[in-house]
Amino acid sequence: MTDRIVAAEVLITRPGRNYVAIKVTTADGLVGWGDATLNGRELAVASYLRDHVCPLLLGRDPARIEDTWQYLYRGCYWRRGAVTMAGIGAVDLALWDIKGKAAGMPVYQLLGGAVRDRILCYTHATGIDTPALLDAVDEVRARGFRAIRAQTGVPGLDKVYGVSSGGAAYEPAGPGLAPVEEIWDTDAYLRHIPGALAAVRAHVGPEPALLHDAHHRLTPNQAARLGKALEPVDLFWLEDVTPAENQDMLRLVRRHTTVPLAIGEVFTTIWEFQQLITEQLIDFVRAAVSHAGGITHLRRIAALAEVWQVRLGPHGPSDVSPIALAGSLHLGLATPNFAIQEYMGYHDAAHEVFWHSWRYADGHLHPGDAPGLGIEVDEALAARFEYAPAYLPVARCRDGTLTDW
Repeated sequence: MTDRIVAAEVLITRPGRNYVAIKVTTADGLVGWGDATLNGRELAVASYLRDHVCPLLLGRDPARIEDTWQYLYRGCYWRRGAVTMAGIGAVDLALWDIKGKAAGMPVYQLLGGAVRDRILCYTHATGIDTPALLDAVDEVRARGFRAIRAQTGVPGLDKVYGVSSGGAAYEPAGPGLAPVEEIWDTDAYLRHIPGALAAVRAHVGPEPALLHDAHHRLTPNQAARLGKALEPVDLFWLEDVTPAENQDMLRLVRRHTTVPLAIGEVFTTIWEFQQLITEQLIDFVRAAVSHAGGITHLRRIAALAEVWQVRLGPHGPSDVSPIALAGSLHLGLATPNFAIQEYMGYHDAAHEVFWHSWRYADGHLHPGDAPGLGIEVDEALAARFEYAPAYLPVARCRDGTLTDW
């Protein structure tokens, strides 16, 4: 008799920060895990799964992954959106985990097998000023990283996205019942950042890959100016130069700079990427596997991107769990146009709650060869870390106008 799903449960835990996971169990006793974390909106996805999705999974055939994806996407009528797609992504990851365990194989083997031996990854180096940034770059290079996202403070601004002071680990979501408000000055940033990144390049030489994130803060003209100014730095990519919902804006940026553009960590479907890819307005797709409908849907985005010589560099900060990173790595090992994986690392407690077969060494990641995604969750330990509200900041210009964070 065909195996069936007999239970679907939502787990919320905070080993260092909030995470949401789904546990899917079959009649044969197989358990699949998926990540549903949406930073600052975790409970919305947890409710969506618990109240609306989990009941629909009972009795379904876990092997019919594509059919379940279509059922959850087309069947709810209210399509797309971060909450919906994170919920679908969590279920999809769990079903691939089950399929791999049923076959006794790692998921990447089910996707066609490895096309590379390991996956290049980048991590973050931050400094409140240029000397502190150079010290941070040296530290991450000492840990073997060959690709580094460099972010620095801006003179005159107390807080800047991606930068922590005093050596503290960077965690953008702050505790409390409302987000922190930060002050932003684009002109000060544009005056400062080209020189800071040039100093990093001069410090490290030509070999390490350098990346930088503008975090949706620029107009098309400002983005074009920045891209042109950064061409001598030889960036691996310049990330999220504009909000990009108005995708035609990127044509202006493309006309004025050859710096590679990476966009899309807040996008969740192939339709948001369609114009960006087919008009070659970007060089890298930044979608996270958990936010973009799971392995099933990110594979479709990757296939479209491959036709247009656009590569994948999935979002992978500490606010997607080790489950999501596992899914991204299995996809990456089996996908020809997968270029690089973001890897910020995790709190020690997160590694304990989410046991994983994936591993880091010498600037690269590998998903491991355990069956499925290679993830097991210590539910008793997870229960000891209770959810606490935390929100991403918001930003205002000096005159008080709300702007993009």
